[in-house]
Amino acid sequence: MAVGGLWVSLLLLAGIVALCRLAARRRPGALLAEMLSTFQICACTNELCLLAAAELQPRAALTLTYGFTVLHGWTLAGSTCNPCGTLQQLWAAAVPLKAGGLRIGAQFAAAVLARGFMHLVWSLEIAEPHSGALWQRCSDPLQTTEAQAFFIELLFSAVFQLAVLQLHTIHPNLRVHFIALLITMLVYAGGNLTGAIFNPALAFSLHPYCFYDNFLSYSLVYWIAPCLGTILVAFVWDEILPRIS
Repeated sequence: MAVGGLWVSLLLLAGIVALCRLAARRRPGALLAEMLSTFQICACTNELCLLAAAELQPRAALTLTYGFTVLHGWTLAGSTCNPCGTLQQLWAAAVPLKAGGLRIGAQFAAAVLARGFMHLVWSLEIAEPHSGALWQRCSDPLQTTEAQAFFIELLFSAVFQLAVLQLHTIHPNLRVHFIALLITMLVYAGGNLTGAIFNPALAFSLHPYCFYDNFLSYSLVYWIAPCLGTILVAFVWDEILPRIS
């Protein structure tokens, strides 16, 4: 991939973050803030995945994953951007049931909007990786058996949610780097097998056609598995650990 195309994509990513932060300057409500944050995550990840598919070196792809995860952590404070995170809040009774349901709906709506926005950008073909991107249907991120993929997404979701709970007392500037490092490690470990997404809204934004073509398999791997991992961690954290500590 040409270096110029990479820089155009990086400028596009920076523009998406700046646009979302500009929209959030008016201190939007929790629902709109969740939509903006999820839109930012999904739009940026769509572009990063396109870069990775355009023969970007693995080391460069992991560096970009880490860098933009840190950037998201700095700019998306207070938002989960993940239905599993909202599910964990519902389990802990941190948000009412109706509010949690609306947030999850907002996250999926933002995921669809992000995909549509990126399709519009890709249609302009302003960067080399965008050429032909609209013709890609289901790129089939599952490169292993369905059972193994289910376990991987469940495990990664559990590890991630456990880290979020464990690191909540650390200074935010340090916590962002720990979380970014963990996500980068998980992407390195399982990215070639399932994509290491462990976020139902993000999975739908990245691979909507796969859900249309094989809804049962992809919903099991990318929706049910991460949600089960989150519930498992929440149950152990709230019910088991207090009894043995």
